[in-house]
Amino acid sequence: MAMRKIVNIDEDLCDGCGDCVPSCAEGAIQIIGGKAVLLADNLCDGLGACLGECPQGAITVTERDADEFDEIAVEAHLSKMPDLGPSHGGHGLGDLLQPTPASAPHAHAHGGGCPSSRTMHFPVAGPPTAVPSGTPAPAASELRQWPVQLHLVSPTAPYFQGADLLLAADCAAFASAEFHQRFLRGRALAMACPKLDSGREIYLGKLIAMIDQSRINTLTVAIMEVPCCSGLLSLAKEAVAAASRKVPIKLAVLGVQGQVVREEWV
Repeated sequence: MAMRKIVNIDEDLCDGCGDCVPSCAEGAIQIIGGKAVLLADNLCDGLGACLGECPQGAITVTERDADEFDEIAVEAHLSKMPDLGPSHGGHGLGDLLQPTPASAPHAHAHGGGCPSSRTMHFPVAGPPTAVPSGTPAPAASELRQWPVQLHLVSPTAPYFQGADLLLAADCAAFASAEFHQRFLRGRALAMACPKLDSGREIYLGKLIAMIDQSRINTLTVAIMEVPCCSGLLSLAKEAVAAASRKVPIKLAVLGVQGQVVREEWV
């Protein structure tokens, strides 16, 4: 046992909705007796991907004596889960989950909850579909993964392995008309708001895991020109400083009308 960060579930606040269950890449949380339960300490990595899914605020990350996180135990546990098996995403435990079939668009894994954090990887887009002459061809999406919100992503998902990472402020994608082509193309994505999002320490831990465990190649930070947005660059720099590996950081600053104010390695 050792002092480490681990998920804590307040039974009094939990209403058993199950929204937290699919966001745990390790399958460490299940609904038992109408309440969310952490099955075993060694199945929880302590990163807190489930926090953002709890509408009651019943889940927190605390520091206490707990068994060390055990990837082998996680793999064995996932292999026994009939709905996911060893292909459940996260921590290099196998292939990514496939998107829910169109015939069952509202099906949820683990017996309930929202699929917002179900790990998916999309193929590279093929040639554009033919359009009538004189009609502008629709721009193809450069998004190759799901989820994208930093609270929801598993930092060791296969699509982060050796990737060039784009850490983007939420507003950047709406401000820039060329966000997909100029910034997202060829990169994995994580989005966050340094002003409104809670759980900064969770964000920091995930970025460090992406650097050290997923061994990302580069880190591009796309932020808005407004002062509060600079917190995302500070978070990236802090993660690189705390990680055992060092990766280069590229900064892209956008004006409120989407123009690129500056772009530089920092």
